[in-house]
Amino acid sequence: MKTHKILIALFVMLTTSFFAGNDAEACSRVVYEGTESLVIVGRSLDWKTPIPTNIYVYPRGMEKQGNRQENSVRWRSRYGAVYAVSYDGGITEGMNEMGLVINGLFCKGTVYSNADTENRPPMSLAVFVAWLLDMNATTDEVVDVLRKHQFNISGATFDGGTVSALHWGITDASGKTAILEFDNGNVNIYEGTDLQVLTNDPAFPKMQAIVDYWHNIGGQAMLPGTVKSPDRFVRGDYFVHHVQKTGNADIGASITRSIVMNLSVPYLYTVETEPNVSSTQWRSLANLRDKRYYFDIVTNSGMFYIDLNRCNLREGAHVMKLDTSRSTTMVGDATARLVKSHPFSPMY
Repeated sequence: MKTHKILIALFVMLTTSFFAGNDAEACSRVVYEGTESLVIVGRSLDWKTPIPTNIYVYPRGMEKQGNRQENSVRWRSRYGAVYAVSYDGGITEGMNEMGLVINGLFCKGTVYSNADTENRPPMSLAVFVAWLLDMNATTDEVVDVLRKHQFNISGATFDGGTVSALHWGITDASGKTAILEFDNGNVNIYEGTDLQVLTNDPAFPKMQAIVDYWHNIGGQAMLPGTVKSPDRFVRGDYFVHHVQKTGNADIGASITRSIVMNLSVPYLYTVETEPNVSSTQWRSLANLRDKRYYFDIVTNSGMFYIDLNRCNLREGAHVMKLDTSRSTTMVGDATARLVKSHPFSPMY
């Protein structure tokens, strides 16, 4: 029996490596569900070079557009939100005042458009997350918008010509989660009450099959330890289901942070045979119950957070910004460090 389990484990490791390929942009996302309605979404952002990412808080009632083209998607924001904006040009993730959070992670092979979507209103990746957060309060509302698919996604390249091939994790204050992937222009959405982990490749159904194999082995006896996407997914899935549940916001943040750190790639770590393996640049935590958004840059002294409850999100309020390059020693509540700012300029 013991030999049989070892053979299964070796088979799964080989299968995992087959699906993983070269993990160009390694990101991880977990959803921690505690007690007393505590839900915290944690993620890591991994890239080959530092990604300058600033924090913006936008109020309600702002007029926005999905692209500079005349027929692009246009909207007036219903909800205020905090955004993580990379290169001061594109929103990587964010959380709105209703406790809805959306995180974008790399997923190779993503194709956003096809012949059927070409004539739909343009929507840039730079503001796609903002559109969903600005106009929706729950995961179900977002899913309804996505299934209608009345938009055509496009996006500028960045960092020397890199294409933003992404999939998204969506979670609301109730803990309900959906995974969004694009397959040759077609929207694929996976919904459920137990979609608590997301990494990169392969696409979600194949990844779930890998995790199912590991469920049979049992994580207490053995867990895959590499930085490959399936290995990180399996570790995240095991730990998020086996850590202690709490309703305490600070302890919950510590638990979630420790899981995300377990899935992170050590800073400046490289593999000679896999030149595209990327190290973790920053991590974030979104407390959906208490509306706190934590940010943890790996080269900084500590982790800080923005408390949306203390932000002026009323229509007509100023856009606020925290320049993370000037806040390298910041720890704890950084809400008071936000300053008035012009809106960022989207990289359409």
